[in-house]
Amino acid sequence: MKNTDYIINWLEKNLSAKRYSHSLGVAKTSLELAKMYNQDENKAYIAGLIHDCAKNFDDNELLKIIKTKIQSGYLECELKNPKVYHAIAGVYIAKNEFEIDDDEILNAIRNHTTGSPDMTTLDKIIFLADKIEPNTRDEKYSKKIRKLLEKNKGIIGLDLALLKCSCETIKSLIKRKLFICPATIDVYNALQESVGELLDED
Repeated sequence: MKNTDYIINWLEKNLSAKRYSHSLGVAKTSLELAKMYNQDENKAYIAGLIHDCAKNFDDNELLKIIKTKIQSGYLECELKNPKVYHAIAGVYIAKNEFEIDDDEILNAIRNHTTGSPDMTTLDKIIFLADKIEPNTRDEKYSKKIRKLLEKNKGIIGLDLALLKCSCETIKSLIKRKLFICPATIDVYNALQESVGELLDED
């Protein structure tokens, strides 16, 4: 794997200023959450840092990477929403630009937009950090999610926070009239079944 300085310099050159700031925020928050949930802190930091490495590529360029360089490991329905492209292509960039071959890091990048019903703790950490990092995300919303983590210890707290984020993500997609990938619905259903009754109404 390329060293962290190389990765940070590449991100600064290839992302917008806001997206670069967001990426640093996600890396910091991922590290914080990894400590809370006894996960590998370096993997969490790196996955958080590069989760959006493909975000500022043109949609057509991302689609070309997906169809010509990747060719498998994604569902056709995922290509109906361009907001998902960067997560799929991001894995390719992580492998080929940053020389990352760690499946846990790659899967966390892959799952940070749509999620997956069988997400690992690291996957959940990156997904959540993406929503609550302090640099660009809404402070009021972030505090609400962090309160869930503080009130409910252990993996239950993480799953409750994830369920809350999942609800808001689906609402946002509907409001913007964007296609909802089946995996996103599956994540919501799985979390609703396991911890839904513990989630307080706002």
